[in-house]
Amino acid sequence: MNKFIVSARKYRPQLFSTVVGQSYITTTLKNAIRNKQLAHAFLFCGPRGVGKTTCARILAKAINCENPAPDGEACNICHSCVSFNEGSSLNIHELDAASNNSVDDIRSLVDQVRFAPQPGKYKVYIIDEVHMLSSSAFNAFLKTLEEPPPYAIFILATTEKHKILPTILSRCQVFDFKRITNQDIIDHLLEICDKENIPTEKSALEIIAQKSEGCMRDALSLMDKMVSFSDGKLTYADTLENLNILDAGYYFKLLEALRNQQLAESLLIYDEINRKGFEGDLLLSGFAEFIRNLLICKDEKASRLLDVVEDFKEKYKQVARDVEGSYLISALNLLSESEIHYKAARNKRLHVELTLIKLSYLNQALHLSAGLVDKKKGTESVKPVAYRIIAPLEIKGKKVMQPIPEPAYKEPVPVTSIEPSPKLMIEEPGMAPATSFGALSKIRQEVVNRKPAAVSSELKPLEDIPLMEVWNQFTSDLKKNKNSAAQSFESAELRILDEQRFEILTNNNLEQRFVEQEKRKLSDLLQGKFRNKNISFSVIIREQSADHIYLEKTLSKREQFQQIAEMYPLLKELKDKLKLELDY
Repeated sequence: MNKFIVSARKYRPQLFSTVVGQSYITTTLKNAIRNKQLAHAFLFCGPRGVGKTTCARILAKAINCENPAPDGEACNICHSCVSFNEGSSLNIHELDAASNNSVDDIRSLVDQVRFAPQPGKYKVYIIDEVHMLSSSAFNAFLKTLEEPPPYAIFILATTEKHKILPTILSRCQVFDFKRITNQDIIDHLLEICDKENIPTEKSALEIIAQKSEGCMRDALSLMDKMVSFSDGKLTYADTLENLNILDAGYYFKLLEALRNQQLAESLLIYDEINRKGFEGDLLLSGFAEFIRNLLICKDEKASRLLDVVEDFKEKYKQVARDVEGSYLISALNLLSESEIHYKAARNKRLHVELTLIKLSYLNQALHLSAGLVDKKKGTESVKPVAYRIIAPLEIKGKKVMQPIPEPAYKEPVPVTSIEPSPKLMIEEPGMAPATSFGALSKIRQEVVNRKPAAVSSELKPLEDIPLMEVWNQFTSDLKKNKNSAAQSFESAELRILDEQRFEILTNNNLEQRFVEQEKRKLSDLLQGKFRNKNISFSVIIREQSADHIYLEKTLSKREQFQQIAEMYPLLKELKDKLKLELDY
């Protein structure tokens, strides 16, 4: 039984010409080898699985090749190339900086640099994941990297260029590797499938290329897994099932149901998707990407950004022509917001169904906002109220207003000849009434002839005894309700200023605040008792005479509480009910 080797290792490029998707880098390196213009330090940076370490190994083999090709490629025949391919070359050293990132590891490497190569021309040091080196290791490496021996070449590789010290970057020739395009990945996978005699559907390779996100190593690993799953062949259905990808056909059916407001149908489609084991967040993100692809298809210039299976491209463009751009943008906004709040939702299924309900009625909401709702289904439009224009009518030298029949919705005629007078509409004595006024003239005549009604009861002025009776009644009510302001009302004095005004004299600011809190209730009571809405009063602090001025002494906590309890009996009652103990 032959030992199985994964495709990522078995089909690893051995020449620059076999590197996929990095032609501008391989061309530069081949020209540098052919023209003998090699830098002493290279930095290869870029995403994972795009060929950084592979290019470093090919470069190391090519510069030590004994019989290089005219274009700078290695011959793969000479002793140096054969020993490299077998992994026994003494001129190429690889160091994994992720596990050898200390100062001692770098010092050991620097010690090796002092020895010249025996069978070849160059000693090449490949340091992978160089960003994992510590700061002290970087500093120990700086001098050797800046001025290495003429036979030493350093090739550094990293996926995180921003973590490299600027002093290291300035000493290296930097090459930025890019993500491999989906088309390059598909072509490379087709070539491998032909070599391995694997029956393949191109749509399956397109799904694998999309899932790998520009990483060739991931694409090769996914292909190996799909071949094992489908027993030696690659099919579109098996690839979707194994990679947990929802078929785009579901998205087309779901969009059609939502646009036609078939809520039950859309919920049934979601139930079918859920029964197949797809989580709600996968549906939300996949449907959002589907809407994004439709939005892209609305413009021919942007249609090249469409990254879907070739068989579906025409269907995307056809559906995009039938869907309004406003609907797509609003739907994408709803899906994005729903995906953000998905993790916080307790009932995940209900959260997704609520999103589908919103999308189902989104079209109607957009029509409402645009004012395009049918009058039978929507609200009737609001019509302006009809009115008639009033024009001046001159009667015996006086100008009065008389209605003139005019068509509705006409602008009013400006009247500039009317004399401004508050008695414009009142007839003067001896003037014949304007018969055209009808009922209005009769009402005006009744108002003129009406006699003033006798006042049922005269207004009562403020007097000491009635005022004190009302005051004592109000204070008594406060005591019954256990209002803390009752004590302030008992200690206050009243001073009448005139028939409608009086003052309330209090002893301090605290009593003044308590009285003002009950000011509105007291005012209503006084105005009702005296039948006078003009009664008013003010709350002021009584001026203290010199005899009453005394120095305040510092009270203890017990005395402070006793004093507060005397002023507010409810506080002591509350303390006793709750059985509270005070910390004196």
